[in-house]
Amino acid sequence: MTPWNGSMAGISVTASLPIDKHMKTFKTPLLSKATLLASLLTSLLMPAAAQTASNFPTKPVTIVTAFAAGSGPDAVLRQISEKLSKLWSQPVLINNKPGGGGFIAIEATQRAAADGYTLIQLDSEHLAALPHLYKAKGYVTLNNFDPVAPLFRTPFLVAVATDSKWQNMKDLVTAAKAAPNTVSYGSWGVGSPGHLGGEHLSLLSNTEMTHVAFREVSQLFTSVGAGDVQWSFASLPSSQGIYKAGKLRYIAIAAAKRIPQMPDVPTVSEAGGPAGFEVNSFVSLLAPKGLANDVKAKIHVDVLKVLADPEVKARFNTFAFETLNWTPEEMRKNAEIKSKIYAELVKRKNISLD
Repeated sequence: MTPWNGSMAGISVTASLPIDKHMKTFKTPLLSKATLLASLLTSLLMPAAAQTASNFPTKPVTIVTAFAAGSGPDAVLRQISEKLSKLWSQPVLINNKPGGGGFIAIEATQRAAADGYTLIQLDSEHLAALPHLYKAKGYVTLNNFDPVAPLFRTPFLVAVATDSKWQNMKDLVTAAKAAPNTVSYGSWGVGSPGHLGGEHLSLLSNTEMTHVAFREVSQLFTSVGAGDVQWSFASLPSSQGIYKAGKLRYIAIAAAKRIPQMPDVPTVSEAGGPAGFEVNSFVSLLAPKGLANDVKAKIHVDVLKVLADPEVKARFNTFAFETLNWTPEEMRKNAEIKSKIYAELVKRKNISLD
């Protein structure tokens, strides 16, 4: 068969069998215009798609992030982007679009071409909580973006003032049961893991506590250290400054097991809280809906290569970030699990950001 060379040469729509004067001529039926066009398009497009995936990227890639410059997610994203730039021999640019509950970054990204050259960094709450918090918008993040590659998961510690009388989770829960709505906890915003995690703890421990939202993370931990609010969830990088200043104490970690960075801090279960209680957030890369599977697979594999780099792993270890190797399907599944929990918590307290 003559190889396809990009022109109509070599394609015949009729064929004759050898004949003699005693035989009739037989011809194959003419192909319809639609059939011929479909065949040509298939021949043209299939090699192009394969070439796109194998050569991706052939120009700079932009990653829009919903996190502020200097934050933990931003810091590791910049390191990852540098490694990807070297791997791809193309610039990987970071565009910070924080604020608006993630919608500023989302709106800046979702209309981009689904070609892999524009990605977005979001956390699990942007995927799983946002649809329940902004009901009036009717916006479901995973209906508009395809999961591409996981980055990390961060656990949260339970932080109290250094001079707090609470020594463990049993003390905290006992105080909350004794005086409903008098125990206060802070977070870095309505609908954040710190807020919804507190609501989940209340649900599982059959208590009622008062939530206080702060605009700035630094203000939150300063207030916890001063005793203005009695406790909060805290990631290691966001609270280490106040902790090292001697104003915070961690009484538990809301995870399945202790973390090596804080080996003396027990899990919530070990400290007398609800069994199996966990609060975490995972961060990942997504693309506008419709990204070709082969390009998605290429980006996924390359990101996992970067995550395995010793320098990246060392940086993650500093922040107590857990490297993830989920497939895009597993990313979606884990977001859906969180979504079910958040739906119940939001409904229970009628939480809304509309």
